[in-house]
Amino acid sequence: MPRIVMGVESSCDETGVGLVRLHDDGTVELLADEVASSVDQHARFGGVVPEVASRAHLEAMVPTVRRAFATSGLKMSDVDAIAVTAGPGLAGALLVGVSAAKAYAAALDVPLYGVNHLAGHIAVDTLQHGPLPTPSLALLVSGGHTQLLRVDDIAGKITEIGSTVDDAAGEAYDKVARVLDLPYPGGPPIDKAARDGDPTAIAFPRGMTGPRDPAFDFSFSGLKTAVARWVETAEARGEDVPVADVAASFQEAVADVLTAKAVRAATESGIGTLVISGGVAANSRLGALAAERCAEAGIELRVPRPRLCTDNGAMIAALGAHLVAAGVAPSPLDLSANPALPVSTVCL
Repeated sequence: MPRIVMGVESSCDETGVGLVRLHDDGTVELLADEVASSVDQHARFGGVVPEVASRAHLEAMVPTVRRAFATSGLKMSDVDAIAVTAGPGLAGALLVGVSAAKAYAAALDVPLYGVNHLAGHIAVDTLQHGPLPTPSLALLVSGGHTQLLRVDDIAGKITEIGSTVDDAAGEAYDKVARVLDLPYPGGPPIDKAARDGDPTAIAFPRGMTGPRDPAFDFSFSGLKTAVARWVETAEARGEDVPVADVAASFQEAVADVLTAKAVRAATESGIGTLVISGGVAANSRLGALAAERCAEAGIELRVPRPRLCTDNGAMIAALGAHLVAAGVAPSPLDLSANPALPVSTVCL
C-alpha cells in the first residue's frame, strides 16, 4: 500500500503542495504543507483574475514543490502516490496543477488521483482531529462555496443537502469590505473591525430563513445589498459610517444563518459531528457561535486550524491518502480538469 502521498492544489489563487504519510491504522500524518499565494496580485482588482491566477500557478509550482520536500526531508523518489485537485475551480488554474501532477506521476511511475477540492476541505480535518466519524455533517464556507454536506464516506459518498443560491458567504465578505473601504480579501479585515463593534446595532436581514424557503439552502446577496444601501443612506445624510458596527452586524447575520442551519441539519439528520472548513471557517464569530450552538445541541464541533482551512496541498494529499486506504482505483493519466465537478464525485 502506498505510504507517502503528495497533494497538489491550484483551483484558485493559492498554489499548494502537501506531503502526508498514511499509517497502518488508517491515520494520516502531515509532513509538509507549502503554499504560494497570488492574493496580492489580485487585490487591486478586488477579486481573483483567472489569467493572473493561472500565470502565478505556473511560476510558483516547481518552487513550492521544492519547498515541500525540503520541509519534509523526503526525496521525490519517496512518493508513492500523487493527488491533485481536478475540480471545481478556475479552468486555467486547475489545468496548471493537473498538468504538473501528471508530469510528476509519469516521471515517478506512481498512481495519480484526480480529486474533488471540496472533499479535500473535509478530509483535511483528519490531519488535526483524527478519523472522521460517519456519518458527519460538513459546512464548507469559502469565497466560492457555501454548502452543507452529509459525509457517509470521505472516500466515496458525500451528499449535498444545502447550498447557496447566489453569493457564497466569502463573496459577501469581499463585497461588503469594498463598501466599507476595507482591504481585499474581506474576511480578515471585517472580522478585525467587528471586534470593536456592536453586533446588534443594525438589524440586517437573515436570508432564506422564511417558512417557505428551503430548509438548508443559503442566500447572501440580499444581505450584501442591504449593507450597501444602509451605508449609502448614511453617507447621503452626511453621517459618518460606523464601520465597526456595520461589520459586526453584518458578520452576526452571516454567522447566525450558517450556524443555525448547520445545527438544525445535524439535529434533524441525527448526526453527532459537525465539521466546519473553508477560508471563512477561520472567522472568530462563526467559530464562537458554532461552538455555543453545538454545545447546546450536544453536537461535536470540529474546526481545523486556520492554516488548514484555506486552500492548501495538505488537504488534497490527505484526501488522496484516504482514497488509497479505501482501495479506490487511480485516475487515468489522460484525466482532464472539470471546473464544475460535483461534490458527489470524490475522485475522477
